[in-house]
Amino acid sequence: MCNLTDPIFHNEDSARAHLEQIRWPNGPVCPFCGERDTVKALGGKSMGPGWYHCSDCRKKFTVRVGTVYERSKVALHKWLLATQMMASSKKGISAHQIHRTIGVTYKTAWFMCHRIREAMRDDRAPGSDGMGGEGKTVEADETYFGKVENPSKVRKDGTPFLKSKAGRGPSNKRAVVALVERGGNVRSFHVEKANRDTVATILFENVSRETVLYTDESRLYTLPGEQYASHESVRHSADEYVRGSVHTNTIEGVFSIFKRGMRGVYQHCKEKHLHRYLAEFDFRYNNRDKLGVNDAERRDNIVRAAEGKRLTYRRTAQFHGAAA
Repeated sequence: MCNLTDPIFHNEDSARAHLEQIRWPNGPVCPFCGERDTVKALGGKSMGPGWYHCSDCRKKFTVRVGTVYERSKVALHKWLLATQMMASSKKGISAHQIHRTIGVTYKTAWFMCHRIREAMRDDRAPGSDGMGGEGKTVEADETYFGKVENPSKVRKDGTPFLKSKAGRGPSNKRAVVALVERGGNVRSFHVEKANRDTVATILFENVSRETVLYTDESRLYTLPGEQYASHESVRHSADEYVRGSVHTNTIEGVFSIFKRGMRGVYQHCKEKHLHRYLAEFDFRYNNRDKLGVNDAERRDNIVRAAEGKRLTYRRTAQFHGAAA
């Protein structure tokens, strides 16, 4: 639950103080040189509230600098409200809905949503924090969603794609490979092709070899699965979906929420942006209620993760001195 009448969603001073408390719990820190003791608050009407000066590097800054909010003209309380809406909507919320709700243009709302998704992105290096481990279980699976931007007209052997009896054309779908630890987190990857080499690379970089691996009957996992403590699979083609504790229902549930959101809420997504939507759905799953994270905490986790990330769709200039 979250109180949408909270001043942080309507008052700029309250919103700024909330962001400062999250980012600088022990006082303001210079985003340029990292100093704390040399930072002083600037007074006076010319600069406005929320400005600080570092006497070490002699630069001025606000809490926006070094985050996805940097150099944005949108008020911080609107940023917090948009973040709250995205954090609390299980299947996502469209940029059109945000544009109507917080009173910005659709173009601005669209860009805000992508910046918030950038904050949601898991920026850990592959292999830095492996999933699973001894006594733990990870489910792996792949799915396909949406047409690729440049569909192929021929198969690998050079023969043309033919329509099936059902009237469907060539698949040419965007491939997504995902891993989920039971009772833990999910990691999803948009890949050019879901083949054995790609799947093996994702598994080896993200899942500890001491893990029990559960998959469906796909041959993509046969050889990589031999590298793990145990590899069990269920045969969906034989209507086998559960065998004791062996199943892929957890990852299928993750895919279900993702596809419902993409079809019912977002509807249109260019392939170059698909990884950002995957990051959004992964973040909400990894900060879900069952793990003890409520809507307000999920929002603040996004704000914390916004530090050190920028997202621009044109070249950023090299600014010196003041930044906002």
